Amino acid sequence: MIRILANDGIQDDGKTLLEEAGYQVDTDKVPQDKLIEVLPAYDVVIVRSATQIRKDLIDACPNLKIIARGGVGLDNIDYEYAEQKGITVMNTPAASSQSVAELVFGHIFNLARSLHVSNREMPGADAQKFKHLKKLFSEGTQVRGKNLGIIGFGRIGQEVARIGLALGMHVMPVDLVVNEADIDINLYNSKDVRLSVSLQTYQMEEVLRHADFLTLHVPFSGGSALIDATRLATMKPTACIINTSRGGAVDEEALLKALDNGQLAGAALDVFDNEPTPNPALMNHPKISCTPHIGAATVEAQAYIGLELADKIIAFFGDDK
Repeated sequence: MIRILANDGIQDDGKTLLEEAGYQVDTDKVPQDKLIEVLPAYDVVIVRSATQIRKDLIDACPNLKIIARGGVGLDNIDYEYAEQKGITVMNTPAASSQSVAELVFGHIFNLARSLHVSNREMPGADAQKFKHLKKLFSEGTQVRGKNLGIIGFGRIGQEVARIGLALGMHVMPVDLVVNEADIDINLYNSKDVRLSVSLQTYQMEEVLRHADFLTLHVPFSGGSALIDATRLATMKPTACIINTSRGGAVDEEALLKALDNGQLAGAALDVFDNEPTPNPALMNHPKISCTPHIGAATVEAQAYIGLELADKIIAFFGDDK
């Protein structure tokens, strides 16, 4: 029998699908330091971002055939080494695109109307403070008509573009590989109304200069930040940046300085260096809207992820149970 360890969990429908195929699925969390003792007994390990699958662990598991990542990024897996050892590495690039894109716009609306700060300051406010806050937050901006820069025009970037277009934003994507994409906008529950927009990508420098909101959707596994002090300095002082991709893709110290110096109007972060202990200066900054790495953490996305992983694992093994 094929044994699967879903160490960071798997949604019930995905688990059921695997069990109906005749596989054993264990979901009890094994601490990172104990995995080297437990994982050799399994054929498949399913992880999200919490569990690390590194070279030493791979070497200790000669029976391991699949490392499955419930999500997009593979920075917690030594995937190139695993593939050299004949282990198949899977992820779920399509399942969470909608959820991440919607979170991006949650942050955009936060920044445009200072909702994140209002929610901190309003509780317990007396009449005088209420009037002060009303005046303080009376210069919000509308999203319609603004320039939306998208760095990384893959599945998530295109989903962000779809929402941006529907809101009436001017969408400006950047990508090293994708030069053009057709974006379909389907009205919910309607088979008759469908719009299609063809978008061409821009040069990075142009997008940085013109973006009112700049959102990142790129893979990042370390090294120099994609958005550093030099690139932040080219942006408009009224612009906001949103990072839901990977911690480190934006230079956090440079970001703080840009916000403090009035070089940038705001930022939103769902990912951080040093997770799960981000820099407190980011958490408490009034110009930063923060969430705890929840881009794919919706009920719907997790269901899609579980089902997509189950389908891929079953297809890999076929009738070999």
